[in-house]
Amino acid sequence: MNSTLSFHEVQFPNDFALGATGGPIRRTEVITLGSGKEQRNARWAHSRRRYNAGYGIKTFEDLQAVIEFFEERRGRLFGFRFKDPLDYKSSPGKSSVSSLDQLIATGDGTTTSFELTKRYGDKETGYVRRIQKPVVGTVKVAVDDNPVPDNDFMVDWVNGKIEFNSGKAPGLDQAITAGFEFDIPVRFDADEIIINMTHFEAGDIPSIPLVELLL
Repeated sequence: MNSTLSFHEVQFPNDFALGATGGPIRRTEVITLGSGKEQRNARWAHSRRRYNAGYGIKTFEDLQAVIEFFEERRGRLFGFRFKDPLDYKSSPGKSSVSSLDQLIATGDGTTTSFELTKRYGDKETGYVRRIQKPVVGTVKVAVDDNPVPDNDFMVDWVNGKIEFNSGKAPGLDQAITAGFEFDIPVRFDADEIIINMTHFEAGDIPSIPLVELLL
């Protein structure tokens, strides 16, 4: 199935996401040599996030809402947006989003399309993550520290790209920066939600696993 057709541009209920547990996972192969030294190899170029959204379910009504959302997605069949309450914007900590948050590219005078990215760490050893699902209405752009008017560029909210209008391509060696909020594309990682109704009200939380999609 086409990845675009198998994805619903809807967000998992944010009230439940706030109680989720999880985060990034990497796959590293570690080989211990006879000398005791190690050789390490990254099996994945990019991290992949996993969550358990069950911890955000507090009431019977919450559970009904999640079941409805699960059924509409047909279990693992259709992906959807998820807001990671710890990592959902380009700016650090509690600071507001700014057009200067992230260096996403350097202009060459002709290229007009650029992917949104977020860097973790410093310039030398940092990890650059592609942002696939920016939140509508949150993207701000600057060229050489000068804010770009909203009507000078378009945002592909589905694929995480910005497109400068004709005649507005950034010049040679001009720094292109951006700020934004974003969701993570995920799917349910199980085709079932098992609920013990006898103990649910007493705190028996169902497991609702989610896994990040690389589209």
